[in-house]
This record gives sequence, C-alpha cells and structure tokens, in this order.
Amino acid sequence: METNRQKKIGGVIQKDLVDILQGEVRKNGVSNLVISVSKVSVTSDLSVATVYLSVFPQEKAQETLDGIKSNTQLIKHDLAQRVSKQLRRVPNLVFFIDDSLDYIEKINNALKNQENPIENRDLLEKRKFQ
Repeated sequence: METNRQKKIGGVIQKDLVDILQGEVRKNGVSNLVISVSKVSVTSDLSVATVYLSVFPQEKAQETLDGIKSNTQLIKHDLAQRVSKQLRRVPNLVFFIDDSLDYIEKINNALKNQENPIENRDLLEKRKFQ
C-alpha cells in the first residue's frame, strides 16, 4: 500500500518524466512515436522509482525501452534539475513497458471472435467437483 508521500512523489516524477521524454522525441525530430508514462511507483524508502511506459506504435516499444535504459543516468540528471526544489534525492529509475493496453486489446479481440467463452460455453473448462 502506497503512502500519500509515495503517491505525491510518484506524481511529480511522472509529470516531469513525460516532459523530458516527449521533449527528447520532439527535439530529435522523431515522428510517429508517442511515449507516455502510465504509472510511477516509488518504494517506501523513496530510493527506487519503477516507471511504466506506454509506447505507440507497439513495434517500437522494445527498441525505445532499450534506448531509454541506456540513457537512464542522463534522464535522472534532467529530472534532478527539474525537481531540485521538491526532492532532496531523486530515486533511481527503473523502466518497464506497460503492456496493459495489449492485454485489453487481446480480451476485446477474443470477445469479438468466435472464441468468445461468454457466448460459446463449450470453450470453458469443465470442472468436476469432488
């Protein structure tokens, strides 16, 4: 369970990371790439921030994540300059791809196709009660 302080610090980091990452995409002239920070979770000792990224198009997600991971120290430095008045120490950043949108899309596709377990009950596994 996150405390209010963890949530507040996560929100500050999330807002500034969005500005940093989208600013770099625009500055480098990369077109048709959208990076958003879907969630930031901060540990209870405020030393590590887990950052979940959504990348569109999904095909560029792993390549983008690798580029971000290789530049983590530069991103942390930019973040430290932005939040220097709010935080004494900037947590270490750990980046992951947020695949929740893919999960939702798979569910929607399953419901639209003939493999819909709601409409076709034969697809559900039969359980024997003992």
